[in-house]
Amino acid sequence: MEAETGEFTFMNGVMVARNALPRIQTRGGGDAKSKKEENDNGMCHDDSGPTVKAQTIDELHSLQRKRSAPTTPRRSAPTTPLKDGSGAAATAFATISEEDREKIQLLSISASLASLTRENGPNVVKGDPARKGETTPKVSSAHYHRFVPNLNVTDSYLKFTHFLHNLSPAELYEQAIRYEKGSFITSTGALATLSGAKTGRSPRDRRIVKDDATTALELWWGKGSPNIEMDEHTFLVNRERAVDYLKSLEKVYVNDQFLNWDPENRIKVRIVSARAYHSLFMHNMCIRPTPEELEDFGDPDFTIYNAGQFPCNRYTHYMTSSTSIDVNLARREMVILGTQYAGEMKKGLFSVMHYLMPKRGILSLHSGCNMGKDGDVALFFGLSGTGKTTLSTDHNRLLIGDDEHCWSDNGVSNIEGGCYAKCIDLSREKEPDIWNAIKFGTVLENVVFDEHTREVDYTDKSVTENTRAAYPIEFIPNAKMPCVGPHPRNVILLACDAFGVLPPVSKLNLPQTMYHFISGYTALVAGTEDGIKEPQATFSACFGAAFIMLHPTRYAAMLAEKMQKYGATGWLVNTGWSGGRYGVGKRIKLQYTRKIIDAIHSGKLLKANYKKTDVFGLEIPTELEGVPSEILDPINTWEDKAEYREMLLKLAGLFKKNFEVFATYKIGKDGTLTDEILAAGPNL
Repeated sequence: MEAETGEFTFMNGVMVARNALPRIQTRGGGDAKSKKEENDNGMCHDDSGPTVKAQTIDELHSLQRKRSAPTTPRRSAPTTPLKDGSGAAATAFATISEEDREKIQLLSISASLASLTRENGPNVVKGDPARKGETTPKVSSAHYHRFVPNLNVTDSYLKFTHFLHNLSPAELYEQAIRYEKGSFITSTGALATLSGAKTGRSPRDRRIVKDDATTALELWWGKGSPNIEMDEHTFLVNRERAVDYLKSLEKVYVNDQFLNWDPENRIKVRIVSARAYHSLFMHNMCIRPTPEELEDFGDPDFTIYNAGQFPCNRYTHYMTSSTSIDVNLARREMVILGTQYAGEMKKGLFSVMHYLMPKRGILSLHSGCNMGKDGDVALFFGLSGTGKTTLSTDHNRLLIGDDEHCWSDNGVSNIEGGCYAKCIDLSREKEPDIWNAIKFGTVLENVVFDEHTREVDYTDKSVTENTRAAYPIEFIPNAKMPCVGPHPRNVILLACDAFGVLPPVSKLNLPQTMYHFISGYTALVAGTEDGIKEPQATFSACFGAAFIMLHPTRYAAMLAEKMQKYGATGWLVNTGWSGGRYGVGKRIKLQYTRKIIDAIHSGKLLKANYKKTDVFGLEIPTELEGVPSEILDPINTWEDKAEYREMLLKLAGLFKKNFEVFATYKIGKDGTLTDEILAAGPNL
């Protein structure tokens, strides 16, 4: 019942102001005459233009969300098919309808989730099941013979698996905050989340399928190798377990993305995961397709099944814990069980690239890379604590990438589309680029923040010391887009020598570059770990032993070949101690190291006068502008020359002992290159 009185009206017994009533319009807005009559009567003012094409709130929200694919800024030419022909089928997508393209996409994802022991893949449908209207009827079983149930129908087969495909960061934020405990928005707009019980990689739980056809002969096995073997059957058992878990979920997240910014040699990867956090992480870390590239994506070259919330069966052969990260290079698949740490996906794909790229004659590298205004490119190798990130991040140079690269005949290219930065003790003053990159779209792993203000305390190690931020590389102001560059002019090997006997800078010949590249030396210092009373030498082959697939000398030979072919110079830069070992001497000042790096970039250091050191036989400059001459030769800075000699011989002995595992590996038909590398080491 309604009644009117003056400026008020009564609706269901409640008096409300007439101007507070909703303004009702006819669908389509009516003609001009009716609108004028309504206005003249004072009943309604039409100030909204055409009416919306929606009759419910859900329909209105569907109009509010303009669907599009995530994009990566690119200024390169259209994608070229891969050299092995795997991209040739993509052109077929350009001529089919949107509906048919969606059908093919559904079939491709269903095939990825298909089990080897069951006839069909799951009933895959698009959209979030929480949004009931998005369960699209056009992909029902009537359209595809693949989805027609056979006689062996099971409960799992009757269930629909909804897939959320290449969602945007905003959509993934919504998913994470709504469904994943421990996900919050911080004061800067980043998504803070937890990786569960594992807050770092589990290298002892990573296994590679060893088969007689390929990997048994191609990969590096045995002493010193990071590759732990497993058989095909055990991999399939774990794959079945992971796929069954993913198929049991109401929804899964699917990322179709790229690795390697070189369009001729990029790899298509598909990541199927159970968490929005993992999907956003890989959205940031891989190269994001343009809408056109996503439409023409087709089937992936490599697939990850991340069922990290579900453990492996510890009674399965080869399993030593409830965690297993398994790679099958023949099937080009990776399975993750028992760990939710997102870094396993990033580094797992990096290991795969260490196998796939060398097969194409492309060198894969664990390095930072930047480029000067004149196009001069430098590679930076270094283990944790050597200053790789600090020295490769230079406001006067463009950042091509901070961690993973390829060196092909086309030049250098970043493998990734993002950065995975350490956050412990992060400050705006010391690392402003990383600090400013932590904003909306960034994933913050395992950080601690204020409950009320959501401000992150980067000094807090309550969850783990390995706190991380994952963000797209374009969040760095001086990032080079696309992330490619010409052939490197300089290859810089960084070592933090806590023994205090390596020079601040040395020019290396090719055999020396290979020797120190294979060695991958740095040193832990006393006090960083309980029980360490003096410096401890650490060696990591190719400055990334945990990720390489082939024997280290294979990568070293490729590095030497490319350096020789394109005229690159090798340098060994010590960012560690001078005037004595740790606890006695002092660490070389960062300002001196930056002067050294600047002189390498400019070419001034090539023109310097050099002399050779004993034992290691390194060429060192006698003077360099901006750097005290006395520190260029370490012996000058030691008061006790006998102690210097003792430490020098001790470190040389550690180098020799570490290299024993590589000494018997012959490179080439006659093994002469191996002899040259061995001769380039310290002479005792």
